[in-house]
Amino acid sequence: MPQTTHKKYAKGLMWFRRDLRLADNAALYHALKTCDQVVCAFVFDTDILAGLPQIDRRVVFIHESLQALDHALQATQPANPPRLLTVHGPANPSIAKLATALGVQAVFTNRDDEPQAVQRDAQTLGDLAHAGIMLHTFKDQCIFERSEVLTQAERPFSVFTPYKNAWLKKLEPYYLKAYPSHSPNLTAGLLPANSLPASAQAHARIVPLQDMGFEWMDLPAQHITPGSAGAHNLLQDFVERMTRYKDTRDFPAVKGPSYLSVHLRFGTVSIRELARLAFAQHATGDVGASTWLSELIWRDFYMQVMHHHPRVVGHAFKPEYDKIEWEKGTHAKTLFKAWCDGQTGYPLVDAAMHQLNQTGYMHNRLRMVVASFLSKDLGLDWRWGEAYFAEKLIDFDLSANNGGWQWASSSGCDAQPYFRIFNPISQSEKFDTKGKFIRRYLPQLADLSDKAIHAPWLAAPLELAGAGITLGDTYPLPIVDHAQARAKTLARYAVVKKEV
Repeated sequence: MPQTTHKKYAKGLMWFRRDLRLADNAALYHALKTCDQVVCAFVFDTDILAGLPQIDRRVVFIHESLQALDHALQATQPANPPRLLTVHGPANPSIAKLATALGVQAVFTNRDDEPQAVQRDAQTLGDLAHAGIMLHTFKDQCIFERSEVLTQAERPFSVFTPYKNAWLKKLEPYYLKAYPSHSPNLTAGLLPANSLPASAQAHARIVPLQDMGFEWMDLPAQHITPGSAGAHNLLQDFVERMTRYKDTRDFPAVKGPSYLSVHLRFGTVSIRELARLAFAQHATGDVGASTWLSELIWRDFYMQVMHHHPRVVGHAFKPEYDKIEWEKGTHAKTLFKAWCDGQTGYPLVDAAMHQLNQTGYMHNRLRMVVASFLSKDLGLDWRWGEAYFAEKLIDFDLSANNGGWQWASSSGCDAQPYFRIFNPISQSEKFDTKGKFIRRYLPQLADLSDKAIHAPWLAAPLELAGAGITLGDTYPLPIVDHAQARAKTLARYAVVKKEV
C-alpha cells in the first residue's frame, strides 16, 4: 500500500544560504512543519565564488560553519543521522537538479533581497516550476523587511530616525518570537543520509575547500569563531557588556562592539534572538541596549533601502551626487593604493586599514573615518572604497556596506551633510586618545608620545629621532593636507550644493 502522507508534502528540500544554523530558522521550521521528510542542502555557488581570491576568510568561515551545521543535523538522530548535502556549482540549475533527484515536491529557503540574489531566485523559481516543484521563501535575516515599515503615505522611508520610530511602534512580541526549528518533534522529520536516493548520496558531505580551488586559513583572533557555538559565546560575552555599549562602542582600542556582525551576515545567529535581548533591556531604560538596538534597526533600514532602490548598487541614492567629478588617472590610483595599503601618513587611517588587511575586520567608527578620508580628503570615488571593503571584510554585507559608504560620501539617504568632513587627526585624538589602537597596528610609531602619535609630521625632530622615525622612510608623510583637501572637497561638491 502507498505510504500515507500526514503533511502537505511527502518530501521537501531545505536550501540553506545566509542562515547557517539549526535553531530559530524560519524556512527550516516551515519545511519540517509541512513535509513528512526534509533534506537539507547548501550550494557553493560558483557564480559568487568565481570572483574571490584563492584564500578568502569568508569562504573559510562558511565552510567551517557548514561543518558545524552538519554536526548539529547529525546530532538530532545519532543512531541514523541526517547529513547536510553540499553542491559545488551554479545555484541555477543546481538546486532544481538536486530537488528533482531527491524527488521533493517543494523547496524551502529564506529570502535574500540583494539584487543578484533576487535574480537568482527568480530563475530558480522558474526552473522548479518547470519541474513541477514549489518554491517557498520566508523572512529570516531581518525583523521587518521590504514594505513592512512604510510612511503614513505608504512609501518607503529614506530617513533613519522616522523609520526607527515606525519600526519600534510596529514591534510586537510576535515579530521577535523564535521558530522552534530544532525541537525534537520536528527534527524527527529530517531524512537520514542512508535513505537518500543513490543519485544524491555523493552530496552527503561538505565539499572540501581544495576541491573548490580554495585554501584553508586560520581566522584571525578578532573574536571570530565560526558556527552557532561561536555566535553563542560572543553573545554571552556581550550581554554582560551591553549596558556599556553606548559609552564604549566608538573606541577601537576598547572591547566595545558585540563582534557579531559576521554571524549576522551568515546567519549563524538569529536576528530575532539579538533583537529580543536588546529590546528587553531597552524597555527597562538601558541606554546601552537602546543604542545597540538602533544598530540592529539600521541593518533593517539599509536592507529595505536596497529592496526599494536597487539602483544604489553602483549609483548614488541621490542622483545629483553622480555628477561629482572624482579624481582620476595615475595620481588617483596612487592615492588609492596608499589608502588600501595603510600608507596615507595619517596614523588612525593607516592603523584602521592595517586592521582590515590583517584581520578582515574593521571597527565601525574607523569604517566611517577611512570612508570619509577616501572620498573627502583624497577626492576618490566612494565606489572604489566600497569595492575594497567588499573584497576584504569578513562581515561584508552588500546593503550595509553600500549604505555606510553612501552615508560617508553624503550621496545616500539620510547621509551626513556634504560639508561635514571628518578630521582624521581630531578623530584620532578623540577616539584613540592614548594611541593604543594605533600602536597595535603601527608598531613603528609605538615610541611616540600620546600627543605626537596622532600627527607625527607635527612632532619635534628630536622626538621623531628618539622614536626611531624618519618621515618618508619608516613612516610616510601625509599624502594630502587635510585643510587643503577640505577646501577642494567643498568645491568638488558644489555641483550638488543647490540640490541640498
